[in-house]
Amino acid sequence: MQVTFQTVHFTADQKLKDYISDKLQKLEKFYPKIIQSTVYLKLENSGQVKDKVIEIKMTVPGSTVMATYTDKTFEASFDEALENIKRQLKKLNDKAQAVR
Repeated sequence: MQVTFQTVHFTADQKLKDYISDKLQKLEKFYPKIIQSTVYLKLENSGQVKDKVIEIKMTVPGSTVMATYTDKTFEASFDEALENIKRQLKKLNDKAQAVR
């Protein structure tokens, strides 16, 4: 699976990118046909504590799966969005199994 990063209003360090890439690679056990993942990292200037936004967009055959979450840190935002993506991928996999 190819992972692409887009950052808005800052530059992400390699440690954060590696953390995200490692966790995304593990999603292939839930749905092995993931084509591409795009991760948008945004720094909101809203003046609030929860200003780190993660948006994950995954391309799978016949569909696109998306999740967005905002929290105090990028890691926390990513973990919550990842759980949402996992649920969606499990649903897609269950539907594919039911069709067979």
